[in-house]
Amino acid sequence: MYFGLTIVLVMVLLLPFAVKSIESNLESFLFTMGVLAVVISGVLNKELLSTALSDPINITFAVIIAGLLFRLFQKPFEKVVRYVSRHMPFPLFVAIIVIGLGIVSSVITAIIAAIILVAIVSVLNLSRKDQIRMVVITCFSIGMGAVLTPVGEPLSTIATSKMNETFFYLLKLLGVQIIPGIFAFGILAAIIVRKPARKLGIAPRNKLETIPEIIIRGIKVYIFVMALTLLGAGFEPFIERFLLNINLYALYWINMVSAVLDNATLVAAEISPEMSESTIQAILLGLIISGGMLIPGNIPNIIAAGKLQITSIEWARIGVPVGLLSMIVYFIVIVFS
Repeated sequence: MYFGLTIVLVMVLLLPFAVKSIESNLESFLFTMGVLAVVISGVLNKELLSTALSDPINITFAVIIAGLLFRLFQKPFEKVVRYVSRHMPFPLFVAIIVIGLGIVSSVITAIIAAIILVAIVSVLNLSRKDQIRMVVITCFSIGMGAVLTPVGEPLSTIATSKMNETFFYLLKLLGVQIIPGIFAFGILAAIIVRKPARKLGIAPRNKLETIPEIIIRGIKVYIFVMALTLLGAGFEPFIERFLLNINLYALYWINMVSAVLDNATLVAAEISPEMSESTIQAILLGLIISGGMLIPGNIPNIIAAGKLQITSIEWARIGVPVGLLSMIVYFIVIVFS
């Protein structure tokens, strides 16, 4: 069983980069790998199937409704974004977007923050390289900020519930580490995302998405989330066998598997009320940061990459080095705090 799950994990990590047809059909590929994982581990049952079918519903509706609302209000929204970006130094504008979405994601959810990000980036006349840079770095910020309250994302909901704690528990536990990180991502984006060569005020208007296109994107998100649910459940025996009894610092680095696995599943398996606060901090930080490294690692990544057609290789070129640097910085903080 463990050998089979290892093969599945390697395939999930490598094939989207190596095979173009898989990259073009990432949702279907991950769903297939999820089914394979639950079959190999022997955890496929009616309860899991029900969970896999129901978990993506709210996210899918949020994506579709937000898409329809943006379609309805696209013109006034574009005018506001263009006006603000023209009357503000561009690096400051970029930093405010990255930091602002990171902070408010804990209130409006990571999903809505990602949809707003896509809407803003779609208005700016950025080069392809700068568009990807801004999206990837902002998704790191959103992924980190969303964990500060239980409504931000599933990881924070599960962590708060497992610890039997109050609404602001994670803000008190991780705020000192995460909020400076969000500001750091804002500064990084301000430095490396260049102002468009063409004036924002005369940039061509974005074509209105058709309703079928919006619905199709929602269906793709549904399949993606269902695939992550199956992958997480399928790898639970693997996690319990190999990850739960190892050194904390090693676990911090091993948790980089959340770049392709559902970090909510990992946190459910790894933390308990008996652990010290420093241990929980290390586990959560490892999961949160590495979730931004690859597209499957976090829901905001999936939404933004799908809408803007960012490939796995394009995402990894920015996400992996930024994620590794962030992991190193936070590891030093953990060791010496």
